[in-house]
Amino acid sequence: MQLGLINSAWFGSPVGTAEGIRKTRQIGFDSIDIFADPLEIDIKERRLIYDTCRQEDLPVVSVVCVALGLPDFNATVRRFHVDRARKHLELGYELRARNLLLVLGEYIWQQEVITPADQWKWGVESVQELGDFASTLGLEIALELEPFHLSLVSNVKEMRRFLDDVGRPNVKANLDISHLALTHTPASSISSLRGRIAHVHLSDCDGKKHGDLPPGRGVVEFIPYLEAIRDTGFGGAVSIELEYSPDPNRIGEWVAEAYRETDRMMRQLKMRDARAATGGRPHS
Repeated sequence: MQLGLINSAWFGSPVGTAEGIRKTRQIGFDSIDIFADPLEIDIKERRLIYDTCRQEDLPVVSVVCVALGLPDFNATVRRFHVDRARKHLELGYELRARNLLLVLGEYIWQQEVITPADQWKWGVESVQELGDFASTLGLEIALELEPFHLSLVSNVKEMRRFLDDVGRPNVKANLDISHLALTHTPASSISSLRGRIAHVHLSDCDGKKHGDLPPGRGVVEFIPYLEAIRDTGFGGAVSIELEYSPDPNRIGEWVAEAYRETDRMMRQLKMRDARAATGGRPHS
């Protein structure tokens, strides 16, 4: 497996786009995920990302898209978010990524007024359209399991149901280990997603709320989850998600700490070695 980093780890620090990519490789990561909105960045920034990743031999595995309006009750809002997510897919294709990491929305108004079944249906229809478009680009969609009470997909059972309803072979799951811990999901439940995992996120938390901390700074017991993921036959990337460092001026130390702890666990479980795959599409 690969050990990757989501580039949002550098957000809010003095480290810019190109320097962040270079530091990611210098620390030892095999791959990188890009959190960037194609409606905000210009062509020069896109080219900077692509060229720097090539220069550093650091493949992009995933492009991150938070699209909370995909299950919205307004058709025009859903249309905007589908079109915006399509732009993310195009960015992923441009960067030679493997998948789009997609974050769905939540049930609104405490599941009152608008029925949960309708919101679920609109979310499914939106993702079906995106899955069809992604397949024309040779990309997968990795749906993130979110730990919040009103998230459409907040546990493994609902993830399976959503994937079944979408019914697209290139639409799979993203498993965030801290999210599984926050929802008290046992590692044993991961086996039910065998063959349906596209991507994995890893970070720590205090067991009560979303944290995105380096492993060891919280209470998550990673080994059982990593073992369960390994035993499904998953061979993609485990990407560290770090955000909101308490000291942005020491962000390099924060990222390096997360790398060391995760690398240690993955090597302990024989999930990563010196011949870690480069992943993504081959550079040409």
